[in-house]
Amino acid sequence: MSRRRQIYEGKAKVLFEGPEPGTIIQYFKDDASAFNNQKKGTITGKGVLNNRISEYLMLRLGEVGVPTHFVRRLNMREQLVREVEIIPIEVVVRNVAAGSLAKRLGIKEGTPLPRSIVEYYYKNDELSNPIVSEEHITAFGWAATQDLDDMMALALRVNDFLTGLFLGIGIRLIDFKLEFGRLYNGDDMQIVIADEISPDNCRLWDFKTNEKMDKDRFRQDLGNVEAGYQEVARRLGIFQEGAPAEHRAAEHRGTKTVQ
Repeated sequence: MSRRRQIYEGKAKVLFEGPEPGTIIQYFKDDASAFNNQKKGTITGKGVLNNRISEYLMLRLGEVGVPTHFVRRLNMREQLVREVEIIPIEVVVRNVAAGSLAKRLGIKEGTPLPRSIVEYYYKNDELSNPIVSEEHITAFGWAATQDLDDMMALALRVNDFLTGLFLGIGIRLIDFKLEFGRLYNGDDMQIVIADEISPDNCRLWDFKTNEKMDKDRFRQDLGNVEAGYQEVARRLGIFQEGAPAEHRAAEHRGTKTVQ
């Protein structure tokens, strides 16, 4: 990694200058954090799993016409993506009450919502990513009304597709977070899905048992954190018999948590 110019390092990924103009290399770390970085740890092998899971989901979304920044996976921990102008808004789609929604509104976790609910959060770690309204977003110029319309439409399409995809492998899509970017091509601009889609930013429960298979295992000290990520990958068919030895090894590494 030292041979490339580092552009940015976040809590779960490092971004490097890509091989061609307009591209970026996205490196997936094993670092884990929760509660706005108040809890930190390491989930060994998480970066490998998230790279593969996000690749799979981004490709599947591309097949149904959902635009993303994904180009291709480069190796176990890196993928090539298009350079986009990140919109500082996290879009959360909720199908079942969990996490902050359950806490804020006093709804029992696991309660199905009357319909899918879309929420917006301002991407600012110093402010703990506060929930905001469309009025805040447009008034402060974080995104235009048309941007929000595009983001909402894409988020609901992603929700419909992923809900069905995960249902087919016995997983309930409880909620998930999306990030968006503006992709420029000359004078044209397109809103696309950016960042990643993985158990780091999706709540995924076993359909029959409600066993959690996502980062909530880390947040809530449920143990066997890596096992949840591995099970999602296994059900998606990413890690199978005959997979490269290094991938199988990544599946069986342990978890180290630093409080």
